[in-house]
Amino acid sequence: MFDIDNYFENFVKTNKIFEERNILRPEFVPKILPHRDNQIRKIAEIVACTLKNSKPSNIFIFGKTGTGKTAVVNYVKGHLNIQCRNSELPEPKWISLNCQQVNSSYRVLARICNELDPYNPVPIAGWPIDVVFDKLIEKLDTYVHGICFIILDEIDILVKKMKKSHDILYNLARINSRLKQAKVNIIGISNVLNFKNSLDPRVLSSLGEEEIVFPAYNAQELKEILDQRANFAFQRGALAHDIIPLCAALAAKEHGDARKALDLLRKAGELAERRQSPSITSDFVYFAQNDIEKDKMKEYCESLPLQSKAILLSIYAMQKNRAGNAIITGDVYSCYLELQKQIPGLNKLSQRRVSEIIRELDLSGIVNAQIKSNGRYGRTKFINLNIPLEDLNKYLLNENRLNDLFDYRPKCIGSNITCFKGQKYVKLG
Repeated sequence: MFDIDNYFENFVKTNKIFEERNILRPEFVPKILPHRDNQIRKIAEIVACTLKNSKPSNIFIFGKTGTGKTAVVNYVKGHLNIQCRNSELPEPKWISLNCQQVNSSYRVLARICNELDPYNPVPIAGWPIDVVFDKLIEKLDTYVHGICFIILDEIDILVKKMKKSHDILYNLARINSRLKQAKVNIIGISNVLNFKNSLDPRVLSSLGEEEIVFPAYNAQELKEILDQRANFAFQRGALAHDIIPLCAALAAKEHGDARKALDLLRKAGELAERRQSPSITSDFVYFAQNDIEKDKMKEYCESLPLQSKAILLSIYAMQKNRAGNAIITGDVYSCYLELQKQIPGLNKLSQRRVSEIIRELDLSGIVNAQIKSNGRYGRTKFINLNIPLEDLNKYLLNENRLNDLFDYRPKCIGSNITCFKGQKYVKLG
């Protein structure tokens, strides 16, 4: 039995590993950003006209994850605001949105409004979009005295997910013509270099942006970044001499991602701390790497109940043998009925319960179950896997009762009959 009191007592007695672990987190902005002088200079040159009460050009920033895009923008933001204060000028307003989380036209406008005026929030839904846009113009002119920088992080996701995002970007790009006091500048940040190809030409013309590309870090650059942070993050003597070069080499080999390199170093320190080790050794780095790279989808699939695995295998068999053809709930249920008879100890579920499990798998991200309207024929749920077939094969290998069924070809594939609510119907052409 785990002696928790003894563990806590020993934890207090062991040498302290961290001085300030938050310095290793990606949101921390250091006083100096190594190897980003060119990018800092370019952005600073663009936004400097703010100090002369002029609107800068809009900016698009491209680069892989962990190349310092957001950190550089925050770095320039801090220095620009300090200079405005020193010059007794109105400080720019900065509003940052992550389009992974705020991914609809309405939510983008509502979030900007609420950042400007949190005491009179726009509801999260219910207003006509043009009313929200008019409210945004009113709040900008009321609460912004100078420039408002709107940072759209992962802007490619907004463009990809929302058909009307082109209209939102177009209207935001042209909003200055309707403003009397404030001015708006857009900074778009993306991991996708060619995402602009999907933008409407009107949007591109209205944005009139300048582009800045952030290259990935190499091993030496990552080492210097980690060195800088480690000097303040760890207690003296907590790091073995080879730890930082090892973390930098592993990160550079895989992705050149400074964020992941910092996560790797911090995770190694936390593992050493939990094991009550006096220092961080290379073993803790490899343990941390394995923990970070652990396949969460594999872990989730392996822990599923047998019934859920059988339904996943039914989707797998249908998709494998009907490549390119739509799969609906009735198809999955027909295949499940065939497989259920061949899996020892598996009771038969109703189609309603199978549909509920498919919905659970959809919520977990393993499958995509999209409901589409077929007019007078009603609504149909179309299903496909979100992971490659070969990956799912590996994920389910630990279930011995399914091992002989991966090459099974469902008989219902050659049939013109599908099941729906326990009844059999001829499939629609």
